[in-house]
Amino acid sequence: LLLVAALVIFRLVVRRDYRRKGRLTPFSSLLEWLIFIAWASFMYVGLPPDWPASHGPPIVRLVAWVFFGGGAAITVAAIAQLGLRRAHGLEANVLTQSGFYGVTRNPQIVAFALVVIGSVMLWPSWHALGSVALYAAIAHTMVLTEEEHLRGKHGDKYVHYCGRVPRYVGVRRGSHEAAPK
Repeated sequence: LLLVAALVIFRLVVRRDYRRKGRLTPFSSLLEWLIFIAWASFMYVGLPPDWPASHGPPIVRLVAWVFFGGGAAITVAAIAQLGLRRAHGLEANVLTQSGFYGVTRNPQIVAFALVVIGSVMLWPSWHALGSVALYAAIAHTMVLTEEEHLRGKHGDKYVHYCGRVPRYVGVRRGSHEAAPK
């Protein structure tokens, strides 16, 4: 149900705002937040009763806390680099291509994925693993909607950026990824 709600919000409501206004309305931005809050609540439900105690060998716990803390810090830093209003889609006039955004087009998503992975390492379960897949699907749906908007707003400049910087991490896939549809 959460994934269906995310599809409706990102692919219908958010897309409509981007097309009509060139940015998100505060209502759409709030809906985006609510989707991720609902996802976090889903993840919380799966935590073991002895939470916050974590399990596993000390080295795994250490790596998990590094992922968790580092991912949280990078998420906040990426939001700060972009600016709060732009990070929430309320302004979309400038295409940031440096700093974190010179390494990945979606540093907030990638960094928060480290938080998610760290959580799963600390409190492993099938439920936690499912929350990773749900996060990936929800985040990717949001990214596709944002990229469609940025492609329309910034045109060839955005297509060139996509050719230089990967969507998430790893190999750059080229400008075909962001070609107009």
